[in-house]
Amino acid sequence: MIAADSLWSGTRQGRAYVALLLTPVQWLVDLPADVADEVSDVVVDRGLLMRENARLKAEALQLEQKGQQLDSLMRENNQLRALLNGRKRIPDEIELVELIGVNPDPFQHQVVINRGSEDKIFLGQPVLDAGGVMGQVVEMSHYTSRVMLVTDARHAIPVEINRTGFRAIALGKGEPDELELQYVADTVDIQVGDLLVTSGLGKRFPRGYPVAVVTEVIHDPGQAFSKVRAKPSARLDKSRHLLLVNRPPEPEYMDMEGGEPVLSAEKRGE
Repeated sequence: MIAADSLWSGTRQGRAYVALLLTPVQWLVDLPADVADEVSDVVVDRGLLMRENARLKAEALQLEQKGQQLDSLMRENNQLRALLNGRKRIPDEIELVELIGVNPDPFQHQVVINRGSEDKIFLGQPVLDAGGVMGQVVEMSHYTSRVMLVTDARHAIPVEINRTGFRAIALGKGEPDELELQYVADTVDIQVGDLLVTSGLGKRFPRGYPVAVVTEVIHDPGQAFSKVRAKPSARLDKSRHLLLVNRPPEPEYMDMEGGEPVLSAEKRGE
């Protein structure tokens, strides 16, 4: 066979066919080692990437959350610059959570997050994303919570115009990208593009977080109030990683009934 291989060129083609037939055998022999190497690389790289990704996301959201209050703080600092004894604002503590579900009911704008009563979540706890206020916790179980979004028709949030300080109530309209300001007098200085931030009134949402941007101001000569529409700053239909503001509710708003804050028994004199 050695002599024939060296003298007859046709044996080369035969070797090629033999090698082709043995290729699957070689693959099978090498398969366990290759799989072990690939799995090891994937497990190590995926674990490192997931930890790094989670850390970077948390840091990015925390930085954006701190920057949300910048405009409001600048205006407030200009007003209080001369007051040396002004009260110092303490940054809010935040916690990173993840959205795990969406309410399929088109008439209820709610999402589900992966924290519950076992994680010391409380009713009315503010929920943010990288853009601004998303809503508040209205229902809890042991390990999950339900969040009502600011666009829900039952939701209202006290806001103020960042440029002028005018205060109003932003109501959800049941639309995915629209809020409406209630009882805005026709003479109020409000313009398209004005930023609406939380006013801190109502003792539920901390002051200074972005809520929405004014998109339309309609002046009707026959009406005492203007119709003002705004678009939420939060990415309500896209954000997956959210932030909980760990600020306990004020004593007079500790109780909730049907997702709405009510006075506690002590404050009612009961």
